[in-house]
Amino acid sequence: MGEPAGIGGEIALKAWLRRGEAIPVFAAVDDPERLAALAAQLGLAVPVREIAAAKDAAEIFGAALPVLAQKLPVPAVPGRPSAATAATVIGAIERAARLALSGEAAAIVTNPIQKKPLYDAGFAHPGHTEFLGALAELEAPPAMMLAAEELRVVPVTIHRPLAEVPKILTTAEILRIGKITAVALRRDFGVTRPRLAVAGLNPHAGESGSMGDEDETIVAPAVDALRDAGIDATGPLPADTMFHAAARARYDAALCMYHDQALIPIKTLAFDRAVNVTLGLPFIRTSPDHGTALDIAGTGVASPESLIAALKMAAAMAACRRAANGLA
Repeated sequence: MGEPAGIGGEIALKAWLRRGEAIPVFAAVDDPERLAALAAQLGLAVPVREIAAAKDAAEIFGAALPVLAQKLPVPAVPGRPSAATAATVIGAIERAARLALSGEAAAIVTNPIQKKPLYDAGFAHPGHTEFLGALAELEAPPAMMLAAEELRVVPVTIHRPLAEVPKILTTAEILRIGKITAVALRRDFGVTRPRLAVAGLNPHAGESGSMGDEDETIVAPAVDALRDAGIDATGPLPADTMFHAAARARYDAALCMYHDQALIPIKTLAFDRAVNVTLGLPFIRTSPDHGTALDIAGTGVASPESLIAALKMAAAMAACRRAANGLA
């Protein structure tokens, strides 16, 4: 569902219309009346059909968009989020996670949420990633990867002010995120021997301590520890030379020290095709790499490209995981 006042419903409808383009079978966890009304409003020829169980989606997907009903208590108004719908949004995420944990769904693909109305309703998690980790009862938080054909990036610190990053960055956390990334590359992306490029925190990776000592005292020991764990890791590397084509050919994922160091290059290279992937969960979760776009909600101009990429990547990851588990 995502934020019902945003573009999630519209891009789900548009993704179904593109079902002939090797898009995997999916069911929406949403309010079927909302989706049907939205399709009519936007002039999208999408029949909406409620289903009782996820397994029913395959049978009707060719003829209609299957929907597992998650009814809203009040109508959603495009561009105007409301705390009144927060419980339904949270319930949709929980339901999808339960389906994935039980094996009824091969993966979940989440549409963007608007955090303020959730916080106003008492939601206690920073976002999807942390909430899914709690639902899965993980002992440590999962990691976030942004992935496209051209590049995969994993930020070690995520939604933290830049001034805080040097204070919270630790060797142990870089090592933990690196290990999660290597496991995911093998299990979910079919990379036999993952290669990690680890970015330095400071310009020129600190230039031997002349631009800060964090790269020598925090990042470099983490790279050594990754190597000791049998992972092909290089770094700390100057971030300004890590993302051109020749450099990208030398690694399978880049570990970045903070949010923008990771997201600027991938959004420059693949703005409409990048996919948000949660690593470290017992199930597969992907998401479009964009927000709720409240300013264009209900206008019919939202692009489904990132959602389509997320659906296709989720299916490919599920196939890799089945093969890794000997179930292909």
